[in-house]
Amino acid sequence: MPSVTVRNVPDEVHRALRVRAALHGRSAEAEIREILEKAVQPEGRVKLGSLLVGIGRKINLTDNEFSVFDQSRDKTPAKPMDFE
Repeated sequence: MPSVTVRNVPDEVHRALRVRAALHGRSAEAEIREILEKAVQPEGRVKLGSLLVGIGRKINLTDNEFSVFDQSRDKTPAKPMDFE
């Protein structure tokens, strides 16, 4: 996994970061990772399930029409792969 070095961090920022990490019960390094992860996540990211529900609502899909999908779905449990 790549690592990043940040130089010349002001003392007050470093102190605030350590306090924030302690408040969240994690190390300063873990807190920095959390901050970076949240900073780069796209805003308003829609997950596939939510998108499909929205489409169903938009076209006024009734419970009866939806049950067709449920009936046609294969409900057999998946078998684990055998590597031998």
